[in-house]
Amino acid sequence: MTKLPALFLFLCVFAITAIASADTLTVSTDKSSYSPGQVIKITALYKNKYGKPITSPRTREVRIKNSSGSELVQTSMKNAGNGVYSYAYTLSRSAKTGKYEVRGSFKYKDNETKAYSYPQVVTTTTADATPPVTAVSPVSGTHSMPVSVTLTVNESATIYYTLNGTTPTTSSTRYSAPISLTATTTLKFFARDAAGNNEAVKTATFTAGTTTQPPAGNHANLTYTDGTMCLQCHATQAAGMAGSTHYKWEGPNSQISNKPGVTGGKLNTAINAYCINTLGNWNGCGGCHIGAGAKPGTVADATRNIDCLICHQKEYKRARNSSTGLFEPDMTKMTITMDAAVQTVHKPVKSSCLQCHAKGGGGDALKRGDLALINGTTNDRNYDVHMATTGANLSCQQCHTFTNHHVAGRGSDLRPTDSTVGVNCSTSACHSSKAALTSGHATAAINSHMKRVACQTCHIPTYGKMAADAVVDQLTGFGDQATETTRTWVTPEWSVANNRWEPTVIKANNLKPLYAFFDGTSWVSDLNDVAVIDPATGAYKISRPNGDINGANSKLTPFKYKTSLQPRHAASGKLIALNTSLYFKNGDLVGAVQSGLTNMGLNAGDAYTMVKADEYQMLNHTVSPKTAALQCTSCHGTTTAPAPQMNLKSMGYSLKAAQSTVCTQCHGNEDMPSFTSLHSKHVTSEKIDCSMCHSFTRASERGLTVGIKK
Repeated sequence: MTKLPALFLFLCVFAITAIASADTLTVSTDKSSYSPGQVIKITALYKNKYGKPITSPRTREVRIKNSSGSELVQTSMKNAGNGVYSYAYTLSRSAKTGKYEVRGSFKYKDNETKAYSYPQVVTTTTADATPPVTAVSPVSGTHSMPVSVTLTVNESATIYYTLNGTTPTTSSTRYSAPISLTATTTLKFFARDAAGNNEAVKTATFTAGTTTQPPAGNHANLTYTDGTMCLQCHATQAAGMAGSTHYKWEGPNSQISNKPGVTGGKLNTAINAYCINTLGNWNGCGGCHIGAGAKPGTVADATRNIDCLICHQKEYKRARNSSTGLFEPDMTKMTITMDAAVQTVHKPVKSSCLQCHAKGGGGDALKRGDLALINGTTNDRNYDVHMATTGANLSCQQCHTFTNHHVAGRGSDLRPTDSTVGVNCSTSACHSSKAALTSGHATAAINSHMKRVACQTCHIPTYGKMAADAVVDQLTGFGDQATETTRTWVTPEWSVANNRWEPTVIKANNLKPLYAFFDGTSWVSDLNDVAVIDPATGAYKISRPNGDINGANSKLTPFKYKTSLQPRHAASGKLIALNTSLYFKNGDLVGAVQSGLTNMGLNAGDAYTMVKADEYQMLNHTVSPKTAALQCTSCHGTTTAPAPQMNLKSMGYSLKAAQSTVCTQCHGNEDMPSFTSLHSKHVTSEKIDCSMCHSFTRASERGLTVGIKK
């Protein structure tokens, strides 16, 4: 491949540190020289006089001027945490050449500190700036040894590699022929082309053992053609998937109490306190859809719009074609060829599921509060005893079983039910001794809770946890498993991670759940429903778990509580599905709302207000080891100290009358002993039903007696 010479570019990144006050500010750009159309990535580091990060400045302004002195932008930088702030600016394709000024102006308390950086914008001849792409065959996994490993590159380039796990350089061994491996080996490699473009180092691990490759004659000799080639042999499986909620993004609302017999889901009707609805931005929202790119319902034969590899090949990566709107293999991000991809398909692994389910809401760990990308790789059993490699190392399918490609399980805020099969902790393979809901724990006191307290309540004491082996990206802030607690669309912020404008988001780690009774059914508000205020929270409610202290199947369950400041149509009272594609592009709230009104069949320009909305999201993952489970005093407290975890009295466990009135039903007014002693005497020993003291009963399920003991 012939390359034209590029203009000489500066090798240094210019950065000037201001020392105008006791605080220090450094502003730098990722390169010293840019071409028109490229993105300038700006990073600021703000510290106090002791060298400690300043994490909450009054202002964090960045201004950019071109070589003529014209101001191109004045905005706030994104707070990436730990005193690091970021902003990305895309140069126009007609950007002036010359020296640009990037100025940061930060204020903390009464101090204002400024710093500058001066990148260059230069014109270039057409040059090769694209790194080569190397693929490995066979892929990482367990293989019968010896195994012959082949490296191929997509252009004329030299491949360098190591076999001892160290990072290769241009001084490492050059690849010239297939590599024969006889034992477990970590192969690292990269390619360098004639223009000096280096590929990012890639890793493939080969473990000695029984091969994971499909048997010869099945997939081993396949040649990739297109995404429909799987239909030649797997039409039945494709039909099952085409009818699933995973594909359709909607289904029967069998567990939604206020919408019986209605079909719903996020494809058209569901709303949430994140991006509200998919209306107007299918291309963006559909990036995590298991289809080939077309919106469900727009393709006559849905089986031809299924991307099997997104779940069945962990090395497969894809990108949407801007012209057709369909997904295509993204070879720049893949470590194997497409032939190797179809030859080595496998059942979904944790990373297959997490690539979508951990990244909802626009970033790692933001949405669910109990799922992050690290769930697939962590060795920290304190973070997740079920999924950690040092814990049970469970795959997703061991709990979320599949029947004809329909998956078991739903949360409290999800509308459709995909499978009639439930998710249960007390299976023959897991916690079988607890199946009766009356035994299996160390004490009778704990066993007595099982019919009314969900397993998650005691075993997920916090959410938004951070794994011990987590690595935080200082530029984007992702990697700490912090979960989103609220967002406001009023104030846009530039996202370095997603290269777009996004609403201002607040995240946090190690949060205490909100507790409520849940019977497995939910109440929801959908698109075009009149929004209803919950008097308990003062917010417009989007989803609520159904259940109460007397409900037959109700269990005390932990939830993530999430709020959002989002638009509401003044005339109809409906929450507006603002057009996120427009908002992400330019941060224009008014334009995004007006487009959303049009999409909803309402009038652009209608009056709207920004209101607080909220939802409950059931917590099921990041289960802690039993040694970290809640203790009795976590919820019940003592006579001198309130319970730190929850207020049971606010959930219906308060006395039905004054203590003197309740106690004198049976005897004189006596000194109040500890909760444990009181409960043991009346319930465990004398079998007196709860209704004697409270406004609920447990008589039938615990064999208790209603009435005064004679």
